[in-house]
Amino acid sequence: MHVISHKALRLFAGRHPDATGPLDRWYELASRARWANLAEVRHVCPQADAVRVTSGHEVTVFNIGGNKYRLLAAVHYNRQKLFVLAILTHAEYSRGGWKEQL
Repeated sequence: MHVISHKALRLFAGRHPDATGPLDRWYELASRARWANLAEVRHVCPQADAVRVTSGHEVTVFNIGGNKYRLLAAVHYNRQKLFVLAILTHAEYSRGGWKEQL
């Protein structure tokens, strides 16, 4: 997968230094992946889930750092592109406001 954008991961890790290692590991894993669907994602990331947001689009949610953070991505399997939409703390994710923003 072509992950867009690595910069978002670095910016988040700058604010949450303990997320650096887990985000680096996720980036390496996602960059090497050739997923065709969510079932294949779950072989490697069993906690990944698809969530339909207010806009009607589907967002894939990855648990990062032992469930401490959530990475929200738009995955285009047909084009092998993964767009990082947001990275949130567990508390920010739980509030749910992100569903209206995406």
